[in-house]
Amino acid sequence: MKLKIAYSPCPNDTFVFDAWAHGRVPGAPRLDVTFADIDVTNGWAEGGTDDHDVLKVSYAVLPWILDEYALLPCGGALGRGCGPLVLTRGGDGGAVTGADLAGKTVAVPSERSTAYLLFRLWAAETVPGGVGNVVVMPFHEIMPAVRDGKVDAGLVIHEARFTYQNYGLHCLADMGEHWEATTGLPIPLGAIVARRSLGEDTLRLLAESARTSVRMAWDDPPASRPYVLEHAQEMDPKVADQHIGLYVNEFTADLGEHGYAAVRGLLTRAAAEGLVPPLGPDALSFP
Repeated sequence: MKLKIAYSPCPNDTFVFDAWAHGRVPGAPRLDVTFADIDVTNGWAEGGTDDHDVLKVSYAVLPWILDEYALLPCGGALGRGCGPLVLTRGGDGGAVTGADLAGKTVAVPSERSTAYLLFRLWAAETVPGGVGNVVVMPFHEIMPAVRDGKVDAGLVIHEARFTYQNYGLHCLADMGEHWEATTGLPIPLGAIVARRSLGEDTLRLLAESARTSVRMAWDDPPASRPYVLEHAQEMDPKVADQHIGLYVNEFTADLGEHGYAAVRGLLTRAAAEGLVPPLGPDALSFP
């Protein structure tokens, strides 16, 4: 059996899937790997025309795809202290408070991203009248756009948490801090989904393969390092290590009770605000 999988070249994904992608997980299906930005994989999953069996997607896109895809209980990104940030130019005339974002232009990495969903929930409480305009940009273009004054603020993800000061930017708000303070739950970010048509036995095998792959990475971190750095897009190795340390955690091995509660909480809140369709009672169930 060989399955087609798509995930990002970010260090957390390459760290998690290194052992599996290189055939070191006993009994796991062989993988044909495609690297793609999560905004691309979100579109593939939602469009329903893609031929990948397994995809890394945003939790925010789940309400549109769970008829066709099952959420795997492992392999994704969910945790604490790892939320997206809203960045501005700070003291040089850019927005400096949540209220000052009213009517301003904010760059976001995707309108289907979990980051955007968390931003919308934050802005509903913090920005009177809402932001003026939202523009979608590849995440690596957002900080330069804020720095150069092309947009008033930017919503950033991934390693930008560790590098935004290099652009002279100011962290206006941490979406994760807001989420954790208002819910007490960890922050859902990226999910691993697989086609339900693969059947329950294969779905269970996929989950166990992902779980074993991440545990093997933890047991022998140097083994994954060449794969991580090869695809880290010239990222500083220290930043790559920080990235992995933040986004790969106990929830990556198993969502567990608190992980599932976080996913349900996010999507239920978002549905109440009219941001996503409501979930069915068994939408998140796994065989």
